[in-house]
Amino acid sequence: MEYYQYILIFHILSFLSWMAGLFYLPRLFVYHAEHMDKPDFVKIVSIQEYKLYKYIDFPAMLATVLSGIVLFALNSGLFDIGIWAYAKILAIILLVGYDLSMNYYRKELLKGTCRRSGKFFRAYNEFPTLLSILIVTYVVLKDVPLVFTLIMVVIFALIVRVLLKHAKEPNLKVAEYELAKLQDEENSL
Repeated sequence: MEYYQYILIFHILSFLSWMAGLFYLPRLFVYHAEHMDKPDFVKIVSIQEYKLYKYIDFPAMLATVLSGIVLFALNSGLFDIGIWAYAKILAIILLVGYDLSMNYYRKELLKGTCRRSGKFFRAYNEFPTLLSILIVTYVVLKDVPLVFTLIMVVIFALIVRVLLKHAKEPNLKVAEYELAKLQDEENSL
């Protein structure tokens, strides 16, 4: 137990790093999806996506989850406190799924087979923000305030709706043509 606080510090810092990756990676996807007509730009963004996911986001996710498991193993009384711990675990499971979906979209964008738009990624980017707010709230209050949770879900649903309705779409036909041209050039090398 003498190392518990240091493990907690590591857990919090890992969570911050993980969230930084989850906040920024979809933003890169927006740029990638909306600028497919600029092959040089797409190459640079693809490198950034790869490095962010492989060297920051994914390791931080593993560190967060593993240090969280260690914290629960060292202090099993956390499960006795209440439903907040289970709500936090559920939110973490959703974030892990979201994180894995980011790698899926990263690979699809890299192959040029992703059919999601920049508008989609703008809206999808709101999901980790909602979950991080809920996680921090549950941990600090050691409770699951249902009214607050519902209000946050409604607010974020409205934000997503506005983003999906009002965000501008790029010219995808030009982007598809340029991507095909880039793939032909790479295949000829």
